[in-house]
Amino acid sequence: MNFVEELRWRGMLHDIMPGTEELLNKGMVAGYIGFDPTADSLHVGSLAQIMTLIHFQRAGHKPYALVGGATGMVGDPSGKSAERNLLSEDVLQHNLRGIQSQLEKFLDFDSGANSAQLVNNYDWFKNYSFLNFIRDVGKHITVNYMMAKDSVKNRINGDTGMSFTEFTYQLVQGFDFYYLWKHHNCALQMGGSDQWGNIVTGTELIRRKEGGEAFALTTQLIKKADGTKFGKTEGGNIWLDPEKTSPYKFYQFWLNTSDDDARTYIRIFTLFDQQTIEALEAEHTPAPHLRTLQKALAKDITIRTHGEIEYQKAIQSSEFLFGNTGIEFLNELSEPEVLGIFEGVPNYRISVEEFTPGINIADLLAVNTSIFPSKGEARKMIQGGGVAINKNKVALPEDTIGAANLIGGKFLVAQKGKKNYFLIIAE
Repeated sequence: MNFVEELRWRGMLHDIMPGTEELLNKGMVAGYIGFDPTADSLHVGSLAQIMTLIHFQRAGHKPYALVGGATGMVGDPSGKSAERNLLSEDVLQHNLRGIQSQLEKFLDFDSGANSAQLVNNYDWFKNYSFLNFIRDVGKHITVNYMMAKDSVKNRINGDTGMSFTEFTYQLVQGFDFYYLWKHHNCALQMGGSDQWGNIVTGTELIRRKEGGEAFALTTQLIKKADGTKFGKTEGGNIWLDPEKTSPYKFYQFWLNTSDDDARTYIRIFTLFDQQTIEALEAEHTPAPHLRTLQKALAKDITIRTHGEIEYQKAIQSSEFLFGNTGIEFLNELSEPEVLGIFEGVPNYRISVEEFTPGINIADLLAVNTSIFPSKGEARKMIQGGGVAINKNKVALPEDTIGAANLIGGKFLVAQKGKKNYFLIIAE
């Protein structure tokens, strides 16, 4: 497998330094990508870079994932309009542990010579004094060179300006490359296209400090066809951590992509080969309403992120909410998983003691909750066959519901019509 060609046909390649492809074709190369530790989980915006490392390793090269324990204390100005808050060492260490566990799901850390390796730049910066740094690194890169970078020019010419802390970021990242080149024989740095300036600062430092040669490659920044930001929803980021974004919501994010985006994403975020993708596209085109591309994309990335069991739960949850599947499977889910499925669904909390003697259903729907504005309207819709509790149609307004009806001893699912769901939580 040719790594650069793989990125090209998938539409991922953006810039590549002359000589990089020739180097990669000679044999195994060590290369790295840095990951930002500002949270204890990566989100789907990081997946393009994770996929780059996966392809790099599959092509026979050695991937390094650098988690920026040191650079996280400084903040990268690339693509930012304002300086971000700096994190404490304790918070950073917590974040690094979370990110490491996620990267281990995607990369092979036990494959012999090209095993993936995690490194933390805090390890080589923690005892590096400021005076030594400006003497050993700062003297090799001119202010003129640093000022020429777009990330610097955009901030300096903006309203907020730029602190000295952020101005030095490219030197810190450049030294990362130098350190990995010197101590790990790492000849290539990769990243998103907004990282080009920082990456070539590293190649320049290696050249000026040691007369060495290093290379750079960047990938396209992911954009949605409608121009909105990829990886964001009305509820915020789509995280890889199932505690932050449930596997069901994660699956739905990919399933709900547009046809144009699905054609792009299935190349970037799956490991399907070109022939398989073209076959899926040929199947999708005459019947786009069947969402063949979206289903294949969502299945592949959900299984690789959360596993087969969580994927199956996501499918069952979709069928439950949008089909005629029974409710029994909810008993097998944890409380956070149930809440994840019903995220965004109106919910009501009632004391569990109220269920012990039983609650009249009309009261439940219009007094204990406000699913209906009045008991009269609740009775009318029940009599018309339009109300269900736990997927069972309510026969009579006088019926009662008790603790034995609670799913997992905690939940009731009410339906008003076919598609209006409400979650009642007993606590």
